[in-house]
Amino acid sequence: MIKVLMIEDDPELAAIITKYLKRFEIDVDNVEEPYAGIEALKTGDYQLLILDLTLPNIDGLEVVSKIRAFSSIPIIISSARDDIVDKVVGLERGADDYLPKPYNPRELEARIRSLLRREEKSKEIDKKKLFEVDENAMQITFQGHKLTLTPAEYDILARLIKYKNRVVPRLDFIYESDFISDDASEKNVDVMVSRVRSKLAEIDPDTHYISSSRGIGYILNL
Repeated sequence: MIKVLMIEDDPELAAIITKYLKRFEIDVDNVEEPYAGIEALKTGDYQLLILDLTLPNIDGLEVVSKIRAFSSIPIIISSARDDIVDKVVGLERGADDYLPKPYNPRELEARIRSLLRREEKSKEIDKKKLFEVDENAMQITFQGHKLTLTPAEYDILARLIKYKNRVVPRLDFIYESDFISDDASEKNVDVMVSRVRSKLAEIDPDTHYISSSRGIGYILNL
């Protein structure tokens, strides 16, 4: 049985989701108050979090930040707020997926399983040391091969590795790198990411590690 925590202040919706997911061997505990939800996450043995954004006492985006301070649990934001800014900020703060309401519970079930498969695969790959980052030498080793990267390419790949399986917005690459000019365009980032992809493909042509999230940025799929 998969154990999921949901922080949702709409009890009717929570009851519908809980009942539906139980059919698929997914056990959901719902907490309506976000601070109580954070404490439940600290003490409970949960595999994934479903998080609403419009909550009492504290906004859901702040909840993401608080959770990421102590946990790497996969987070699916489930919200009626469809502003692209909310989506981007949620992903930037560490959420793994964003599902706008209303949605079919079947899609939620599919996304839960997809995220958990990705999480399990990530753990297996971490054990194999797929990527090794030497921050002092600004050197990245991929499958035992040292990559020849420009400083900007190093920054891009190192950031993707740090936030593996999460979307990194294009603007983050520009403003967080000392080797990419603040005046650079998002198209410049696209070109540099393409070069990094090519260098990975020279070593492993059968797997596409870096994919794009349309209109937002890139994700390193492990």
